[in-house]
Amino acid sequence: MSNPQYFNLSRYQRQMILPQIGEHGQKKLCEAKVIVIGAGGLGSPVLMYLSAAGIGNIGVIDYDKVDLSNLHRQILYNTTDIGKSKIDITTQRLKSINPEINIIPYNERLSKSNILEIINDYDIVVDGSDNFPTRFLVNDAVVMLNKPHVFGAVYQFMGQASVFNYKNGPTYRCVFPKQPKTDEIPSCSTGGVIGSLPGLIGSIQATETVKIILDIGETLSGRFFQIDGLDFKIEIIEVKPDDNQKKIKSLGDYEISCQSRVKNITPRQLHKERTNGKIKIYEVRTQQQYNDFNISGERIEAEDLFLNTSSFSSYEKVIIVCQRGVQSLSIVEQLVQKEDFNNLYNLEGGISRWLDEIP
Repeated sequence: MSNPQYFNLSRYQRQMILPQIGEHGQKKLCEAKVIVIGAGGLGSPVLMYLSAAGIGNIGVIDYDKVDLSNLHRQILYNTTDIGKSKIDITTQRLKSINPEINIIPYNERLSKSNILEIINDYDIVVDGSDNFPTRFLVNDAVVMLNKPHVFGAVYQFMGQASVFNYKNGPTYRCVFPKQPKTDEIPSCSTGGVIGSLPGLIGSIQATETVKIILDIGETLSGRFFQIDGLDFKIEIIEVKPDDNQKKIKSLGDYEISCQSRVKNITPRQLHKERTNGKIKIYEVRTQQQYNDFNISGERIEAEDLFLNTSSFSSYEKVIIVCQRGVQSLSIVEQLVQKEDFNNLYNLEGGISRWLDEIP
């Protein structure tokens, strides 16, 4: 990791005229090292604004591929990126925004085996993850390494942001001491979020990151920001440090399963079983996708499927299929919650995975 040798004064003139920044502050931004966890809904605006601001070294970790269901909120990507590596697209897009900076990509899943090594070289850790295990993992790692932690979270119309572990301030565990139990976690596939909300929270995270680098203003350390976008109610809750939460010396266990009673079937399993007359396959893809390739299932609109459940009991297995396994997972979960079907299955990875695995 190296510092850019120069920066273009014209690129940053509109922020350099701010008395809190100037040329000296811009040099600080140019020399800063920030790692962003996740290149999704929150990571997208964070990464774009930090790149545009001239943060000289930006690490980004993500191991996922772009899916159609990402596009309503993950503004780094467009339709032509579907199926491609997020980290590859992110690196290209950020360099196109600002070719003067260094982007350090990590195309891997963050875990207790690699987090300390990855974040150790960075000044600030920005958490754009979307699950509790990763949030607690990040918290414990930044406490052990004494790194400032810029937090953000979104769910439905609710957004949250804060700065943790900064200047003797509180940590994430000072607000949330223990990981929630499995039955307290909202469903991963059906919780949902309004697409513009991550843009709001991600912008706050980017602003807090710049303030920490420049040591200006008053950060959200010791304050927990919440906004209800549906009613536009904003509250800022004071948070006090809990010294017991700052004594973490080792990483713990963080894996918590998403609450879901969905049964999955792999393409290989279905390939072996689909000639069984007691199996019914419903494909909820578009007509064009179905025409291009199908596995001899019945194409049906999702809304019509919910009206056709009376026939499910006639089969040993009812398989719901979509293009990438996201929409079908949500449909199966809703149906199981509604009527407790025990013969309903989601095709893991959808037709995309089928095409990868089945000759």
